[in-house]
Amino acid sequence: MDASPHLFVCVANEGAEDLQVLKVYRRLPDESAASQGFVRIIDDSGEDYLYPQSAFLPLSVPLSLEQQLEAVAAELSRS
Repeated sequence: MDASPHLFVCVANEGAEDLQVLKVYRRLPDESAASQGFVRIIDDSGEDYLYPQSAFLPLSVPLSLEQQLEAVAAELSRS
């Protein structure tokens, strides 16, 4: 499992209609994007897009909580 944070808090949404400031978003690993200063985020549209890393702060949570949140997200995506 990727050890870097999977959850990020949006701190800036200029020009991004599908992001809300202070909302938590899931990150998908993308080394190529990260090397260019971007992060791949599943936004409010439900799709993943590249956004500037500067628009997010990583949110470190215990693994057990992250797994619970992922389970909730998976359940919501099925409904």
